[in-house]
Amino acid sequence: MKIHALVAALAAVLLAPDARAQSSDSALTLGRVDAHQHTEGQLTAHQVLTSVDVLGADQIEDKNVSHSWELLGQMPGIQLTETRQGAESGKVSFRAFNGEGYLNAIKTLIDGVPSNVNSGNQRFIDMLFPLEISFIEVVRGTNDPRYGLHNIGGNVNFGTRQGGNYTDGRFGYGSYNTRDAQLAIGRENNGFAQNYFIGTQATDGYRDHDTSRKYAIGGKWFYGNLDDGMRIGLTARAYHHEADEPGFMTAEELRTDRRGSQLRNANDGDDRDMRQIGVHMDLKLADTLFLGSKLYYNRYEDDRRVTFSDLPTGNAPRQRRVWDEKQAGMLTTLTWQAGATLTLEGGVNVEHQENGYLRERFSYAEPTDFSAPPARVQNNDRHTFDNYGAYVQAIYQPIDALKIVPAYRVDRFDGDTRLPGGITGPLQRYGTIEQPKLSVVYAFNDSTNVYANWGRTFQVLTGSTAPAYLTPGQEAMNPSTNTGMELGMKFSPFAGSQARIAVWQQDAANEVSNMPATGTTVTLGKTRRRGVDAQISAQVGEKWTVWASHAYQEAKIERDGRDASLSLEGREVAATPRYISNIGLDYQATEALQLGLQGRAQGDYYLEERNVAGKYGGFAVLDLSARYDINPRWSVDVQMKNATDRQYAYAWYDSFFWEQPQPMFSPAAGRSFFVALNMKL
Repeated sequence: MKIHALVAALAAVLLAPDARAQSSDSALTLGRVDAHQHTEGQLTAHQVLTSVDVLGADQIEDKNVSHSWELLGQMPGIQLTETRQGAESGKVSFRAFNGEGYLNAIKTLIDGVPSNVNSGNQRFIDMLFPLEISFIEVVRGTNDPRYGLHNIGGNVNFGTRQGGNYTDGRFGYGSYNTRDAQLAIGRENNGFAQNYFIGTQATDGYRDHDTSRKYAIGGKWFYGNLDDGMRIGLTARAYHHEADEPGFMTAEELRTDRRGSQLRNANDGDDRDMRQIGVHMDLKLADTLFLGSKLYYNRYEDDRRVTFSDLPTGNAPRQRRVWDEKQAGMLTTLTWQAGATLTLEGGVNVEHQENGYLRERFSYAEPTDFSAPPARVQNNDRHTFDNYGAYVQAIYQPIDALKIVPAYRVDRFDGDTRLPGGITGPLQRYGTIEQPKLSVVYAFNDSTNVYANWGRTFQVLTGSTAPAYLTPGQEAMNPSTNTGMELGMKFSPFAGSQARIAVWQQDAANEVSNMPATGTTVTLGKTRRRGVDAQISAQVGEKWTVWASHAYQEAKIERDGRDASLSLEGREVAATPRYISNIGLDYQATEALQLGLQGRAQGDYYLEERNVAGKYGGFAVLDLSARYDINPRWSVDVQMKNATDRQYAYAWYDSFFWEQPQPMFSPAAGRSFFVALNMKL
């Protein structure tokens, strides 16, 4: 990678003589964002942080997606892990962190409420439908002090609609007998804002034994505003999903019938329930002093039946997995605008988890008989997991052109596990995990700035078993620390455009990867991730809107002190593509007709840690859309997804459930069509 030349060029710009411009943020926005969605008083991500991307409501609300995490496919440098197995649909990641293990590196939030399950996976996102979302904000890198757990590569916040007076509906139908209905209602009067949402989606699916039915309901109630000194609110949502699982395919099964499902998977499926409640309070203690607090409760219940192979020996491939997770937490921030040059903010968070996990294994049957008594119970675990965190950060602006943002965060963890056979143990004793951070932004004018970030994040093991807990015989482990650096520039190459280019690097020590298939933990040692991100969006004339991005990245194991027969030194981290690209175009053909195009591509990646099973997973797909406004209140849109009928598949490496390790596949849908009627009353 020719990173050094780019660093030198950016440094030359940084030392340029003109320093009289106003320092600005480095966030890039695609689409329309309601300004009051960002909390008054408290510091927002785009005020404090630099590598920030925001996707607005107009780029979200009319998209046909099976799962809301797919919406992030429009944003720069986002890797989608598209497993496509019933409710276990997939996840997102970036900065060369893959989503394969049970240790996800991306913090997810809904209206600022933490929304990862214990493993780090992003299942709570599915509670949201596109019509309910006001914006999606992505923060990249290690310099965000607001969050600790799961915030290794960055974070994603889904902001839902708040306030306003509207009644919006969307009713759609498409390929594979897909039906979609969404209704969003907002009412605001005399300082009281009410927002409601109800949505449902059902489909027969692209493959055999691929049906899905899901339902979501949500509400937001807020009263007051900070101008009067106080705003309080309540958010609540519930979600239910029933889905069949068509199963993963061998290479031969994929070639024979990519839309089929094997007999072994005929009883596979998933029932998932999720609930989230949040209490919000913002206080204006003085003209320059603001207190913000969130209390939340998350409940996650999942009953998954899955068969990985038709191997007649053993009972490992045929499993029932039952999760029951409860999370209760608080986030509180205090913001002091000390003067024209200095703003201080401090925050604390507490989260307590009560988690249960049951895994049963069943005797051979075609298909698996999950109504029979299990052959054995491998897991019947309960564990607690507690996080205590605090941070302080400042915005110091000694001159208009320069913004300096130092920060410091600490986290501590505690918990206990109870395993079958009366085995108990405490959580690994990680101690106090320290995370210094620093960001600097220098502006040359209103449209051009350069920035530098440095920060440290961490990784701790999750789950209920060793090595996360110190059960008998388990050795103590240190937390994995991840130190990142970034140098970037945001600029406007021409009128109506905004662009950003950045080089970055993240080094991790003691990195581990939890492997969900085998229930084991792989030690990767010291890893290095680095890359270049480039992106641009532009309004060209009155009719054209274009955007494009390209992320080049690599993730390698730099040091592994184990014996040569075990060492992974010099290998690439599995499931990490070298590039991710995106392009989009909207054309306002007439006052009533808008045409759109979106393409995304991803490179191949190694499936396993030794890099010997070959590369898979690359694709390039093109989506087309057209929207016609019948009148200001009614419109219709037509979408063609995978317009070129590209055949590609998600791939993973099964080293556990077959006689011989081999890649396994979950094929993506071919060319598909959707039509929807939209109303705004």
